[in-house]
Amino acid sequence: MKRSVIMLGCALLAGPAFAQSAGETTGVNSALGISPSTADFVKEVAISDLFEIEAGKLAQAKGNADEKAFASQMVSDHTKTSTELKGLVAGGKVKAELPTALDSSHQGKLDKLKRQRGKDFSSEFNSMQASAHKDAVSLFERYAKSGDNPDLKDWAGQTLPALKHHLEMAQDLSKKK
Repeated sequence: MKRSVIMLGCALLAGPAFAQSAGETTGVNSALGISPSTADFVKEVAISDLFEIEAGKLAQAKGNADEKAFASQMVSDHTKTSTELKGLVAGGKVKAELPTALDSSHQGKLDKLKRQRGKDFSSEFNSMQASAHKDAVSLFERYAKSGDNPDLKDWAGQTLPALKHHLEMAQDLSKKK
């Protein structure tokens, strides 16, 4: 029993020290309000953009009129942010690896969307969009506030208003079902 309490105490005390290395995927950074590392931020943004573009293309084909309009804007806006991020990395202002494919979590979500039809598609798509944009706003807010790369930090701050608008749009889309 004592050993368990000691191990738990050590884990809680060490949590903030290791939260950065745990990456964004664990949700620890978000829960603690810790800025992601530049590498984690770039990875999460690139994967998020890839997901938004692919999910948007699906919604353009399978969604209702409101979802198609929303999806069209998501494809356009996330293609733009993806291009801007690639420019920062290619220009040497940001030292990080850009993923070129979805991670397994996002691929699983996309695969699930591909199987849905009609109201099931709408429900799943709308829910995913609200959740994804809530996470994106948190990610960008934390990096814009405390990121360690000045150029990327400025870009995150400049991109944040559009993401907040996307979140509002996604939440409105969910209310319309």
